[in-house]
Amino acid sequence: MNQLPLDVLRTFVMIAEVGSFQKAGDLLGRTQPAISLQMKKLEQMLSRKLFIKRGQGYQLNNDGKWLLTQAKAMLAINDDVFRQFDQQRLQGKLRLGIPNEFASALLPSIIGEFSQRYPDITLEVTSALSRELLSDTNADMFDLILALVPSEQPQLGEVVLNDELVWVGDPNHRLSSKAIQLVVAPNGCVYRSRIIEKLKRQTHAWKITFTNADLYGLVAAIQQGLGVTALAKSSLPSVLKEIKDPRLPVLGRINICLINRDTQQRQTSQTLAKFIKARLKRP
Repeated sequence: MNQLPLDVLRTFVMIAEVGSFQKAGDLLGRTQPAISLQMKKLEQMLSRKLFIKRGQGYQLNNDGKWLLTQAKAMLAINDDVFRQFDQQRLQGKLRLGIPNEFASALLPSIIGEFSQRYPDITLEVTSALSRELLSDTNADMFDLILALVPSEQPQLGEVVLNDELVWVGDPNHRLSSKAIQLVVAPNGCVYRSRIIEKLKRQTHAWKITFTNADLYGLVAAIQQGLGVTALAKSSLPSVLKEIKDPRLPVLGRINICLINRDTQQRQTSQTLAKFIKARLKRP
């Protein structure tokens, strides 16, 4: 009897939601070739094509849209079974702080999958600059913090991922032939500090054309051709692309750290920590 693997269906649903094999792989902790191989096998099992390539991303065709509804229903039943037989029902309230740059990569799965799997846990999520999340004045505001920490600084909490910083821009706009135009977050942003530090060491002209603390504001400005920015490779939105140019210096790497400050609901906070790490770490 033919059977559809649930892990493959979960990957399929993730691709449908984020519109990118690469982004789905980042969220699920798998490489893009592994994701592509899963989808190829799924299409072979069903003898149907499920995706249409659109620019840099993928969209579902009619067969894919029909399967998406069925896959979500099957996964919901699977998750309900495990919730029903979970002898230790996790509950309580967790206050999570995450960098603005990771909101688009993590919030969909946290709000969706985690909240469905653990309905008795109330999540209070705050997005801000890492410096603000880690400030002494906010020490008691969060149970769990995901933060960006320069590799040369002392380690904070657990290093979940040592990621590469890359230059990113809009695929429809070329890098200015004159001064390098920058779209950045305000002072205090780790990315901004690294960009300026590296650009000051070379001779090419540069200028800041737009500043915004919110990732969506930065993405909107980049899509309007206002400039380029830098992000951790694992947080790259699907609408942007990594760019390389001789005028753009190598930015190095950065630590993505998870700091667990919750001592009252240790098991609950550890469960959320494992959930986040699984979506950030790569094989």
